[in-house]
Amino acid sequence: MAQGQDKTPEQHQAQGQNMAQGQDGPTKAAKANDPVLLALTQNRLDHISQQMGHVMVRTARSPIFSQAHDFSCFIAGPDGRVTAQADGIPIHTGGGGFAVRAVLRDHGGSIADGDVFLLNDPWQAGGNHLPDWVIARPVFVGGRLVSFVCNRAHQSDIGGGAAGTYNPEATEVWQEGVRLPVLKLVEAGTVRQDLWKLLMLNTRTPDLLEGDLGAMLGSTRIGAEQVAALVEEIGVDTAMDYFDGILAHAASRMSAAIAELPDGIYRGEDRSDNDCFELRDVWVRVSLTIGGGRAKVDFTGTDPQIRGFKNSTLANTHSAVFTAFASFFDPAIPRNEGTFSSLEIVAPEGTIVNATEGAATTMNTVFVAHEIIHAVWRALNQAAPDRACAGWAKNVFGVTSGREIGADGSTGKPYVFYHGLAAAGAGAVEGRDGFNQIGHLCTLGGLTISNVETYERLYPVRFVRQDLRCDGGGAGRWRGGTGADYEVEVMTPALYSFRGEGLRYQTGFGVAGGDWGAAGEMHVQETGSAPELAPKFGLRRLDAGRLSASSPGGGGWGRPEDRPVAEVWRDWRDGLISTEAARDAYAVVFSGDPDDPSSSLDTVDAEATRALRDKRRQTSPSAQGDVGPF
Repeated sequence: MAQGQDKTPEQHQAQGQNMAQGQDGPTKAAKANDPVLLALTQNRLDHISQQMGHVMVRTARSPIFSQAHDFSCFIAGPDGRVTAQADGIPIHTGGGGFAVRAVLRDHGGSIADGDVFLLNDPWQAGGNHLPDWVIARPVFVGGRLVSFVCNRAHQSDIGGGAAGTYNPEATEVWQEGVRLPVLKLVEAGTVRQDLWKLLMLNTRTPDLLEGDLGAMLGSTRIGAEQVAALVEEIGVDTAMDYFDGILAHAASRMSAAIAELPDGIYRGEDRSDNDCFELRDVWVRVSLTIGGGRAKVDFTGTDPQIRGFKNSTLANTHSAVFTAFASFFDPAIPRNEGTFSSLEIVAPEGTIVNATEGAATTMNTVFVAHEIIHAVWRALNQAAPDRACAGWAKNVFGVTSGREIGADGSTGKPYVFYHGLAAAGAGAVEGRDGFNQIGHLCTLGGLTISNVETYERLYPVRFVRQDLRCDGGGAGRWRGGTGADYEVEVMTPALYSFRGEGLRYQTGFGVAGGDWGAAGEMHVQETGSAPELAPKFGLRRLDAGRLSASSPGGGGWGRPEDRPVAEVWRDWRDGLISTEAARDAYAVVFSGDPDDPSSSLDTVDAEATRALRDKRRQTSPSAQGDVGPF
């Protein structure tokens, strides 16, 4: 493993790309010529990563893991290239190779069986942002390093200027939490107690962190045992050949998919309307060059890094680009580091997509990752309009942290509560409406919306309302996700960390004639006081009170007047669109009451609807999809 000592993570990335493409000459991948064994090996590795995730869910102490699944398990080969990432969320796993190659760089000559590594720093350790801690456990078979099994998990609290890992007032990384280079947390099977105590001293919730780190170690131990069993079963040399073959197969599949796009240069962009401290447009701009089965993704022209904590790091930007490509093409294409070896990413240093060391970055896995994915989608949408993805809305939910209060008024243990049930709606695609409520775009649905009853048991909160929003989703042949109306009472004084990027401006764009989704709104109200408009970003200490939000909606796909009347009626009956929106957006006229239990399609005024839709189509003649009976 001495090869890792004199290479940066970026050099290892380039080496991995060349190996997957065969640019360094014949590779071991050529020996992996049995397609059945290749598929079985890939599926076995994917299953192992999923089993690691199951262990984590069952054993982690924080609800952010056991309820929301804000972690990801992945497996890399001995050179640090990720071969399996079937568990978790893509913003975690897409840049996983950066972290493993940092381990090889710093410890490549001294990795021993029984060692386990811990890291998080975006510049020194291949991390994406500080809250995501990576446990990387090397796997040895017959004294030979054959793999790394890893768990990247977003910790509940890592110190810094605000409880709950998100400090929206941060202007530098040192205000965001403890920075961890590549550390040997376990040495030859023994946990380093000095380091363990250091970690516990740098969190407000050591009881949670201790249990969660134990779960991470346990999940990777199970993964290591199963990877070792696989390698022993088929033989070390054969396993290494097939690990390379898995990457080469994925590279070939993605290259072929890109080759189907017309050669050319396509451009996309997306913006934030703030820098966390003031309203101003901050743009991510991308130029996408397609040719020869490869894609150059160039962010030249993107705005400089900002004061606030939405600056992306290099590993995070790679993950976001990979997420955009993985979600745009055939889902049957394998997902590993070979998949993305056909991509060349240019991210100028000092911009919001490659911030210089020391910048505030904690929010980057969500925003600016959202803008990066949108910008790449918009460029890809031009290259393949039939596969176009409508925009997902930007989430508005933040974090509340405080201390529990006992029945006798005594102060109890600290808590960190994520308002994840205020999640936004997703954009539509051809053939399917957008998900009405879902986690951040960077997760592609990998986060779980938690159970209300469980949260009421775990935290000093009471949920008042949790409904799908009316008229939130962008109108279209396929409707955007609606978002939700959310209201919760917080029973204790607490610190609120606001991160409401999707508040008060539309963020879910429509495609192919579809409309934008609605903007989000949020209010806070201390007990006995009037409601106040919540800030987009910032920290506020509030007494016991209430938080309410209307989360934003995703964009629609295709012309709204082409949506079948029966589907418009269903949404109207279910309270997802109003009578006015049915008429004004979808050109469907109702004569009844959606709350009437006997309501049916007979409530459609067929003559008025036909006339309104004919008039609408005359001004917008290009039809999309099934136009239905009217």
